[in-house]
Amino acid sequence: MSNDTWIRTASVAEAIRTRRTVRHYRPEPIPADALRTLLELAVEAPTSWNLQDRSIVVVTDDVGRAGLIEATGGQPQTREAPVLLVFVAEPQAWRDEHADVYEQARRNGAWNDAFVTMFAAAAQEFQQGLAARGMLREYAVKDAMIAATYVMLAAGELGLATSPMNGWDEALVKHAIGIGDRDDLAIALIVAVGRPAEERRHPGRRPLERNVFHGRYGVPRP
Repeated sequence: MSNDTWIRTASVAEAIRTRRTVRHYRPEPIPADALRTLLELAVEAPTSWNLQDRSIVVVTDDVGRAGLIEATGGQPQTREAPVLLVFVAEPQAWRDEHADVYEQARRNGAWNDAFVTMFAAAAQEFQQGLAARGMLREYAVKDAMIAATYVMLAAGELGLATSPMNGWDEALVKHAIGIGDRDDLAIALIVAVGRPAEERRHPGRRPLERNVFHGRYGVPRP
């Protein structure tokens, strides 16, 4: 099958409006180029302080899949989708060296030396404040979830289906991807990706007036 059959240009708005959570998938694999595109777009997602404190584990092998099938209680997505993406949050990543991040920003003309010095110090101070309040995990999971959202929208552009999965045993997921002994890491989400084997209709959404307010929660928009 030519890779061209997988490419379908769609606007961001179309991808948002047409994306549905698909539970059943066709068995054909995702072309390597299409998968790489999804991953490249995922890492473009915004990240707090540009720490890029999230990783993606691509699971396509039988052993890893078996572990995720167990971790998700045998849900069909993990059994059928040709690719499973596990989004890993890295709450302690801020303690690592980030010279490569700063150097890349310098080369791109995005940050100058003065900004890098200020930014590095401010980022450390901010993360120390999170640590003091026990919120490091929450912030890292948020970053990973934003990246997962980018993957789902990018998949829609390519004509691929996705299913964000949050019903799993974290210890079993970590074991399946080889980080069973890493208490410093957390699982944010599993996203199944592939060609849909079913058509899912839009169940609808409540009107804006039900969930969008003006200035204060509960205050209707004018």
